Amino acid sequence: MATDAEIIDTLWALAETRAPKSFCPAEVAWRVADDWRPLMPRVRSLAKAEGLLATQKGRPVDPEAARGPIRLAKP
Repeated sequence: MATDAEIIDTLWALAETRAPKSFCPAEVAWRVADDWRPLMPRVRSLAKAEGLLATQKGRPVDPEAARGPIRLAKP
């Protein structure tokens, strides 16, 4: 199981390399675990805690409360 530190490092690595574009939080989960689906709530929660911008259909959203696909980016 991936640690919070691994997830945070991967979140920021993708945010930096994709800037100014966004990325799917599932990309983080794919990179840190083979069984990635159970990690999605943690990825969203850590993205929020780290202050990453979450959007859905181009509008800012709370990554923990949003239903459906979201995108993450540097604020």
